[in-house]
Amino acid sequence: MITTQNYTIEQTSLPLSIEEKPFQPKTDVDSSNTDRNHFKPVFIPYNNQQGMAIFDLQGLIPEHHVARVIDRMVESIEDNIFYQHYKGGGRSSYHPKMMVKVLLYAYSQKVYSCREIAKLLEENIPAMWLAAMQKPDYRTINRSLPSLLILHKLGSSERGSSFPG
Repeated sequence: MITTQNYTIEQTSLPLSIEEKPFQPKTDVDSSNTDRNHFKPVFIPYNNQQGMAIFDLQGLIPEHHVARVIDRMVESIEDNIFYQHYKGGGRSSYHPKMMVKVLLYAYSQKVYSCREIAKLLEENIPAMWLAAMQKPDYRTINRSLPSLLILHKLGSSERGSSFPG
């Protein structure tokens, strides 16, 4: 059994032959030879198995950032506009407002591919904030494109004409 300060595990090992010795780093400098091979290896400690720190993503986004503008704009839309297009049942869906926010932000950053948008949600802090740290995959992002069409139709009916383009 190996016991150290950080972990305890059981180890089963095969018997060593007479010539073999287990590796032990040298702890002292051999005074007769100061070659690099005689020093104890020293590494910067790291542990990637730590619990996640909780960051306030909202504090990392400036007040007048485009992500905040998109957030306020989409939040001002009534929920029932989206709800009337969802039939319900099955697995819970990502909220359509969140998906619209992500799509609008991605388009504002000139990211149009669904795979690139999914990558944006993993690497871009404002995109993470808009998605509330949710990470829909590229297929889900592609299926959410009709949410933008709902807004387009809403804008068309309120203005009496369609959006340019």
